[in-house]
Amino acid sequence: MLSVQTDSMDLNRLSSVLASEDPAIGLRAVLALRRLAEQVEADQVALARRQGWSWQQIGDALGITRQSVHAKYGK
Repeated sequence: MLSVQTDSMDLNRLSSVLASEDPAIGLRAVLALRRLAEQVEADQVALARRQGWSWQQIGDALGITRQSVHAKYGK
């Protein structure tokens, strides 16, 4: 069975495992994508705040309320 590392998977490998017929492999790839998306979102929210964006602007860009984005990242 193919082993998938969910924390350090490169995009080419991820693309190939997403096409797998084995649900265990495919679901680990989904987890890797979810973790990557969360990290990218956190990094971009932090960047937006450093550049002076309001919580409303960030929420609008993410398609969520300002309250939701502030609750998640306003620490």
